[in-house]
Amino acid sequence: MAQVAYSQHWNEFEWVEPSWEPAFLKNRVGKYYERIEKYPGGHIMRGRLPGADSLLLQSNDYLSIARHPAILSAQIEAIKHAGNGLLMSAVFLQGDQPQLRLEAEFARYLGSETTVLCQSGWCANTGLIQAIADEYVPVYVDMLAHMSLREGILSAGATARPFRHNDVDHLERQIRRHGPGIVVVDSVYSTTGAVAPLAEIVEIGLRYGCVLVVDESHSLGTHGPDGAGLVAACGLTEQVHFRTASLAKAFAGRAGLITCSKRFAEYFRCTARPAIFSSTLLPQEVAGLHATLRVIREEHWRRRKLHDNARYLRDELTRLGYNLASQSQIISLESGPELQTIVLRDALESRGIFGSVFCAPATTRNRSLMRLSVNAALTGAELQRIVDACAAIRKEVDLANWASTRRKRQPCPLLH
Repeated sequence: MAQVAYSQHWNEFEWVEPSWEPAFLKNRVGKYYERIEKYPGGHIMRGRLPGADSLLLQSNDYLSIARHPAILSAQIEAIKHAGNGLLMSAVFLQGDQPQLRLEAEFARYLGSETTVLCQSGWCANTGLIQAIADEYVPVYVDMLAHMSLREGILSAGATARPFRHNDVDHLERQIRRHGPGIVVVDSVYSTTGAVAPLAEIVEIGLRYGCVLVVDESHSLGTHGPDGAGLVAACGLTEQVHFRTASLAKAFAGRAGLITCSKRFAEYFRCTARPAIFSSTLLPQEVAGLHATLRVIREEHWRRRKLHDNARYLRDELTRLGYNLASQSQIISLESGPELQTIVLRDALESRGIFGSVFCAPATTRNRSLMRLSVNAALTGAELQRIVDACAAIRKEVDLANWASTRRKRQPCPLLH
């Protein structure tokens, strides 16, 4: 699609329809632009450009290690010695290969028999669900679980049996109705920062003979002993059958991970389509993740600082009247309808605070939000600047009339 730009601001871009588009494609793309054009505030995902003094709370680099000298040095040396390595499917890996050594190292770290590394967290989740589910297996999935898990269900041709967010009673009723299957949850939910009641979920799943899958993308590195995740923190490593994670969060790299048995790892590599039809990790990625694992295990102060920062911001925003579901470093302001979220986005960005807009399909359209991702490098002054901005905008964004604010004043049992 052609783009003609005469300004850096999104609202001043002109999008031109190419002449070659057939009607079916033109109609589909057109629906996207119809949605954009109805918003007086412009594209919901395109606000101001951040300035040099802006606070960027969009990165998943929670431990602030993306520029860590030990990690960068390991990557540079790998490029010098190995270039881009063996560009082939990981199904062909055998013997003493760096990626296989890294998988063994992650297994020791996470207390599993082995791990499998994939191109991304998306590939890990879609590939895993495709490999363990089929049309006869119900998949019990938390309504806020990551979209990659839902995509895996579709890929497997399985039946999704959603249960209300973090509602273990509803999960049990679903399993009793539809029978043993696969229970799929996130340990920390990427939209709201809520934490799953893992012990209760695992107990119910095991009682009814289910397979348990926990996506630890937003808790690996940040929670648990040496950052080994919430499953380890809860003492559930022997009970949870599969843990997955994107290493593009606290590990600040590019890869996905699955914990499993050696028997399953062989099966997965040779049957899961994302595993078969994706290339191995590059040498610098493998070397960087080796170094990152050492940093995360050794530099405990980063986790302490992250959780101190997140706790302070959660407490202060709650005091200001924001209704937060967060129990983690992900803090979301649920403004509701998308038009209202544009107002919130503009109010924060005009004060130099840049978060991430979450809207459909990441949320329902009436529960869109601004996500603030806290990191370990934020100073006290920067945290106070965020608090001051959120205090200043309350009337401007009509906080008192947000649906999430009303829920805080009048709790609904179905939402808790």
